[in-house]
Amino acid sequence: MASVKELCKEYLDYLEIEKNRSLKTRENYERYLALFVKETGVKSPADITDAVVRSFRVTLSRRGMKKITQSYYVIALRNLLKYFVKRGIKSLAPETIELPKIARRDIEVLEYKELVRLLSAPRGDSLRALRDRAILEVLFSTGLRVSEVCALSRYLDLERGELSVRGKGEKIRVVFLSESARAAIKDYLKKRVDADEALFVSIGKSGKVLDRIIPRTIQRLVDHYARVAGIAKHVHPHELRHSFATDLLINGADLRSVQELLGHANIATTQVYTHLTNKELREVHEAFHARRRKTE
Repeated sequence: MASVKELCKEYLDYLEIEKNRSLKTRENYERYLALFVKETGVKSPADITDAVVRSFRVTLSRRGMKKITQSYYVIALRNLLKYFVKRGIKSLAPETIELPKIARRDIEVLEYKELVRLLSAPRGDSLRALRDRAILEVLFSTGLRVSEVCALSRYLDLERGELSVRGKGEKIRVVFLSESARAAIKDYLKKRVDADEALFVSIGKSGKVLDRIIPRTIQRLVDHYARVAGIAKHVHPHELRHSFATDLLINGADLRSVQELLGHANIATTQVYTHLTNKELREVHEAFHARRRKTE
């Protein structure tokens, strides 16, 4: 029987080749599973027991890791065990592992006033300011992941306002640009004099276009403009994706449509946003519940 380390390697190959997962997903899963093997010292699939998994989860928790981060490790392990079942390898049943409950505070969404200030934070008509304004507008208009924004081509149909995006698992989906996002992109592209194919590019200190922008640059600029906008907390680009999803749900979009727009393979991933909109239910309750009693 192959060791757990060897089987992890086989599983990662399976993810990449047969499941068509991205290299980034493979790298993440490799990191999660490597820590599990290192911390628990398991050698064979039979060594993976309920007690071993429980001990590993306690280790993650005591490191002060956020619940949502802990869940990534647990999901990777559970999927490895599902692979064992597929291969007929005896080990712990994957359904015995429950995901940690994610607290509401673990998914942060910008308040509407904060969002407005953030989107208007880039000032001026320099190439950098125009690029940054366009990036912020695209993030909120489309709900794209940072890696997806970095991969966009400048040769798009702005009049139509639709983008075909290749997301996780090489799946293609359509997202839509708002009028403000289209206007911001137009202003930015008018200022571009280079021939680079990338929509968003890195810009040197002299204002010279360097190459395609990278996720870290977008993370830094979002955090920078959040501080410019007077937002005290650290703001990550993913919060604009969260804000995009909750904005749709608050305004009446159905869960399936939001799932499609976000590119979630499983609707359970999208459902995590529904409890963030519960404050709207309070307003509905206050507006409509027992209205006849108030008038009698």
